[in-house]
Amino acid sequence: MKYSGIGGQAVIEGIMMMNRNDYAVAVRKPDQEIEVKRDRYVSITQKVRLFSLPFIRGVFRFADSMIIGMKTLTYSASFFEDDEDSEPGRIEQFLSRILGEKLESALMAFVMVLSFIMAIGIFMLLPLFIAGLFSNVIESERLMAVLEGVIRILIFIAYIKIVSRMEDIKRTFMYHGAEHKCINCVEHGLPLTVENVRNSSKEHKRCGTSFILIVMVISILFFMVVRVDNVWMRFASRIVLVPVIAGVSYEILQLAGRSNSKFMDLVSRPGMWMQGLTTKEPDDSMIEVAIAATEAVFDWKAYLWENFPDTDLSAFEEQENRQEETKAIRREA
Repeated sequence: MKYSGIGGQAVIEGIMMMNRNDYAVAVRKPDQEIEVKRDRYVSITQKVRLFSLPFIRGVFRFADSMIIGMKTLTYSASFFEDDEDSEPGRIEQFLSRILGEKLESALMAFVMVLSFIMAIGIFMLLPLFIAGLFSNVIESERLMAVLEGVIRILIFIAYIKIVSRMEDIKRTFMYHGAEHKCINCVEHGLPLTVENVRNSSKEHKRCGTSFILIVMVISILFFMVVRVDNVWMRFASRIVLVPVIAGVSYEILQLAGRSNSKFMDLVSRPGMWMQGLTTKEPDDSMIEVAIAATEAVFDWKAYLWENFPDTDLSAFEEQENRQEETKAIRREA
């Protein structure tokens, strides 16, 4: 496997792929056509030099992913609004008068902040509270930190299991699998065809699911070392240390994603097992969407020629020419 630099995420009936500052969203519309939108986003780490330093950049890269994620999710959802002709509610009208064109950005910011607060509450503070119920039984603070971490992982697994019962989430997880398969396909030196993508792995080292698991494991190590007696200080420490834990976890994820060493493969393995919960096997129509998003921002042929010079693209080019000829005949007919 050779690092390509591309990454992405699943959106509603589609996929976002990003290559450096360029990103593209491909959505399978209700009429079954694929709509592709290409745009640019400059990372916060590029705007402020300090934010690009190791162990600091991870927090801001996470913020970048949330910003782009909300924008692309909103865009993909716009194709599936139930009633576009309905009148906006009173609250929406009121907010529109006050915020005007900034309404969408304000709502996105509100949702991001609310999501972050809920994530801290559910995955950081709730495990601490539950673990605290066993304080009379377990005297060792190290064991308490391990118990808290195990509870945190179990809550995450339960959360994924519950939301995955929703049909829309199931399909999103299938698109998530298609995204991984596309990246794995090119990073293993294969032409980006539906067949090659279908046969590629749906697990990838640089996945956000792996990042979350690394965060949970690193948090156990941190909280085994950081000891405070006051219960309120414990709650505060869980919040204050989130950026530090995220920064360290990001560096580990990046190292694992770029390395082919057996040690880093072992480090990545638990996260890839966890991806079994958040990725599902896609159908060919989903793979076509993933390919469209990838090709909009990534010249995979040039990448293969540079990194896998022995790759034979002649068969693919012949197939591509035949497809173009077929399309031309259909247009003439």
